[in-house]
Amino acid sequence: MEVKKISGNLSVSAQILPEDIEELAKLGYKAIICNRPDGEGADQPTFAEIKKVAHKAGLEAVYIPIVSGRVQDSDARSFGDAVTSLPNPVLAYCRTGTRSATLWSLNEGAKGRPLPEILQATKDAGYDMSGVVRRIANGGRTPTDVADATHDIVIIGGGAAGISVASSLMHRKKDLDIAIIDPADVHYYQPGWTMVGGGIFDAEETVRTMGSLIPEGVHWIKAAVSAFEPDKNAVILDGCRVVKYNRLIVAPGLKLNWNGVEGLVETLGRNGVTSNYRYDLAPYTWQLVRGLKQGRALFTQPPMPIKCAGAPQKSLYLSADHWYRNGVLNNIEIEFYNAGGVLFGVKEYVPALMNYIEKYHAGLKFTHNLIRIDGPAKIAWFNKTDADGNSEVVETRFDMIHVVPPQCAPDFIRVSPLADAAGWVDVDQTTLRHKTFENIWALGDVMNAPNAKTAAAARKQAPVVANNLLTDMGVVSGVAHYDGYGSCPLTVERGKIVLAEFGYGGKLLPSFPTWLINGQKPSRLAWLLKEKILPPVYWKAMLRGREWMAHPEITD
Repeated sequence: MEVKKISGNLSVSAQILPEDIEELAKLGYKAIICNRPDGEGADQPTFAEIKKVAHKAGLEAVYIPIVSGRVQDSDARSFGDAVTSLPNPVLAYCRTGTRSATLWSLNEGAKGRPLPEILQATKDAGYDMSGVVRRIANGGRTPTDVADATHDIVIIGGGAAGISVASSLMHRKKDLDIAIIDPADVHYYQPGWTMVGGGIFDAEETVRTMGSLIPEGVHWIKAAVSAFEPDKNAVILDGCRVVKYNRLIVAPGLKLNWNGVEGLVETLGRNGVTSNYRYDLAPYTWQLVRGLKQGRALFTQPPMPIKCAGAPQKSLYLSADHWYRNGVLNNIEIEFYNAGGVLFGVKEYVPALMNYIEKYHAGLKFTHNLIRIDGPAKIAWFNKTDADGNSEVVETRFDMIHVVPPQCAPDFIRVSPLADAAGWVDVDQTTLRHKTFENIWALGDVMNAPNAKTAAAARKQAPVVANNLLTDMGVVSGVAHYDGYGSCPLTVERGKIVLAEFGYGGKLLPSFPTWLINGQKPSRLAWLLKEKILPPVYWKAMLRGREWMAHPEITD
């Protein structure tokens, strides 16, 4: 934790942890302002966690969440009012401290403080506010007629989809002018978190620095996107900077809406409440599984669409298998609460999965959507819907619960001209080109094509987008087609996997002959693929533009 003083009564810092609060109190701080929304990062404690420890230490805590890149004038005023009303000195934090410094700068500018003083104070603290100068001077208005940067191809997002498509482009033409926009310092191999929660992988195996993965020759703009102006070929970044493009690829992933379940953020990571959908919580899942000898274990799945639809039940299978192998399964009542109406969306895989549901004596609760949780009381509430659409709230207790949060497109996507009515980027499901803006493509979890949202899907989509964008540029010829391929390695027990591979409409799209891997039956070879082969394929092939078993179909 590095605290940076900006004024006599305010300091800012990057994300703090609950264990930092005691030190802040010793340093004399009386109040904390959180400017980072819950659920923004996979390794981020919630504000409720921070607030609880702060109050115990005698510090006040205020939540003024600011979506990265979306600092409004009213936010700056609220921030200024909080600093004035709270006992001083105050510490404000966000992911890096930049949002907090920006709020202070805008508020001070609104009060008439000379601009050079603002810039000097933030510079001394290690924050460059030069990108916000025009906004301070022009009342928040962002001119888009002059760009801070211009690139032929701009990619939004440095996740699996964004880096893969950048590498696929560079693999085809090495002298392209490409920029990736992403504020994150680290990149996660999220498919590995199920294995972390099952005690197979260590969490550290699933993370790399972002800088080590950006392809050589690709510019990295380390910032968050605020808005799009596609009619002007412009992307607006945090600090009101403007990046212009000739062609745009949108791949920022989706948003985990932890606040979509009442009471969830206050109890995550404690009271037996966990989730493999967060980097720092997957180890807690394994801790709970190892520690549970008797009681009630619940596993939840929210309404679709979600990232990796099989992941909620993967956690169930690996947990139950551990209890089975350790002779305590008969002492544990397992229930799977699924907001949907079927165990798995492709019927051919259901019989194999049902064999394991029966083996583990797991109860299936379909059309049950988690709406509220009380961690200390160990009670969860679900909205149960019948075939006629009637609903009722049912209550159940637990000793352990694995929660999968509701999921949606990121805020800056949902409110943009790129989105459909549901908030997802509106693309042609075959070419992945935007339906309205012809120089924009999308891939990964953020688009509205009806495919499974998995890393395996992004692996197949990246060469499609790369080819079609370069065809549009006249570099290559032919149009590539995406068939909706997605893969879900369902870890039904330690050492065996049901390898589900399918495309649009649930069409089976196996990668291997049935004599080698029959995806409709549990397979040890499929487990070897998941445990030993896919991680290096991800890091060393997919993210490097080596399109192993991912070459797209191309037509003239």
